[in-house]
Amino acid sequence: MASNPHLRFRHLWLLIGYAMILLVVYLSLTSTPVRLDTGLPYQDKLLHMLAYFSLAFWFMQIYHVRRYLLRWFVFFLLLGLLMEYLQGFDARRYSEVGDMIANVTGVALAAVLSRTRLRFVLARFEQYLE
Repeated sequence: MASNPHLRFRHLWLLIGYAMILLVVYLSLTSTPVRLDTGLPYQDKLLHMLAYFSLAFWFMQIYHVRRYLLRWFVFFLLLGLLMEYLQGFDARRYSEVGDMIANVTGVALAAVLSRTRLRFVLARFEQYLE
């Protein structure tokens, strides 16, 4: 049975994670979204996927116990769907199924990678700091 890693800076990592959630919520609901032009095809979808991957993978670094992983997985799935749905209520924004799919894909990718040795990146970073 997996256990959560011992992290010396657990409270800091959680604070950073919660700040990331607040940032994504703000950026999702603001009437004046940030516009980036990287020139990549489907960049909007890639950025959605990257945002939700980052959120989910961050918390999956902190929590390894299956029930906590499942809770965070469901939370980020619902957050990705809800934020996109709520955008439809803003006259300057619109809800897009493609963005919902990108959000879900990011969370799913994080879940898959959290089952590999990559789930120890944050713990190894702390060891490096010693």
